Amino acid sequence: MRILYVLFAVLFLLFQAASGSADPIFADTTECRSQGNFCRAGACPPTFTASGSCHGGLLKCCSK
Repeated sequence: MRILYVLFAVLFLLFQAASGSADPIFADTTECRSQGNFCRAGACPPTFTASGSCHGGLLKCCSK
């Protein structure tokens, strides 16, 4: 029975995600965020305009 606790602890440590590892780094995303803008799927909010793309062209870079 104790082996289940050890197995669970080992599996928990193996499948733990590192900080930021789920977000792949794209050049266009880095450029958008470095200018103080943000990425968004779909249309930008009413007071913002689309100034480029993010995530390899899947999202829009919204700027004020």
